[in-house]
Amino acid sequence: MAVITSWPPNSKLNPPSSLLKTIHKPARKPLLFNLRQSISSYNISTISTPRNRNLTGNCRDFLSAHDKRKKEVPSVQSISTVEESKFHKLLWSDVIVNRPRNVVVGRKWNSLDIATAGVVVIMHVLALFAPFTFNWGAFWVAVALYVVTGLLGICLSFHRNLSHRSFKLPKWLEYFCSYCGVQALQGNPIDWVSTHRYHHQYCDSEKDPHSPLEGFWFSHMSWLFYHNAIVERCGEPSNVADLEKQPFYRFIRSTYVMHPLALGALLYAMGGFPYLAWGMGVRTIWVYHITWLVNSACHVWGSQAWNTGDLSRNNWWVAMLSFGEGWHNNHHAFEYSAQHGLEWWQIDITWYTVRLLEAIGLATDVKLPAQVHKQRMAFKSQSMAA
Repeated sequence: MAVITSWPPNSKLNPPSSLLKTIHKPARKPLLFNLRQSISSYNISTISTPRNRNLTGNCRDFLSAHDKRKKEVPSVQSISTVEESKFHKLLWSDVIVNRPRNVVVGRKWNSLDIATAGVVVIMHVLALFAPFTFNWGAFWVAVALYVVTGLLGICLSFHRNLSHRSFKLPKWLEYFCSYCGVQALQGNPIDWVSTHRYHHQYCDSEKDPHSPLEGFWFSHMSWLFYHNAIVERCGEPSNVADLEKQPFYRFIRSTYVMHPLALGALLYAMGGFPYLAWGMGVRTIWVYHITWLVNSACHVWGSQAWNTGDLSRNNWWVAMLSFGEGWHNNHHAFEYSAQHGLEWWQIDITWYTVRLLEAIGLATDVKLPAQVHKQRMAFKSQSMAA
């Protein structure tokens, strides 16, 4: 057993007795985090240290890492408002779920929530027919669309190009790649980019649209079915003015549903139901879960190379499936970088694609992390060793 007795240093106030909570000691001692309380509430929350990483410094150092990157650290729930029995440590990880959230029951579903859940369910049901409709043509259509929608659409376009402006493309190529992302059935570019930018702005705080601190499955997929939660936390999208001023992206947003339907009709015309089951069902849920693993698994399992002040991890097996997106701690340390696999052995297919486009003159203004920024983001032990 362990007793939490942490209190802001140099405080002239005595901590209230309600802060002294007896909890079961986890396998690894969690790091106290977010020690910014109002005098009236004395809030406190726990967050775990990254696995296999002994962080140096105290909690003030941890907050300083957030301050350097100009991230807002919102207030958190008081432990007294949540039953300790609801807290649990995620399997094979030091991450403690301290804000469990169930979005399935106990709330009102709006039409957008129902439509989103309906599409996800339909794609999974469609994929169930794949073993009974297999043929090589359908299989290779699914593989090709996995590369087109996953690599060119989500990873290269939605994420590195549109969300972070890591490089520039000619408008015709930018729009083509973003249209590939539309066919991934993950939403239109404006909404996708807005949510992702909010994730970086409020990473693993109460305002994060998808944090494993609210549960693994919440961070993986169930957050998608609670549209109002994002609006309540972050407000209406106000961080995508660069996209909203472009008629192409406004057109895609207003006609979004028609484009995947058109692709489904084309696949059916090409090869009948097997092409639909594999090209839409199997391929869509494959790209779904790979994308979602970056949100969930890469904030739970893996290692941290950089002092980002959040739960982001480098996860090699997610990186293999997601064309390099699994080097997530690298990405959170240098959000603007077009390269996520910073070590020679960190395979990053999306980065290789950007390099190819740069070599033939199609990608320009390619951004990479500067050495001084690497030194600033390194853990203290690494900085002293350097």
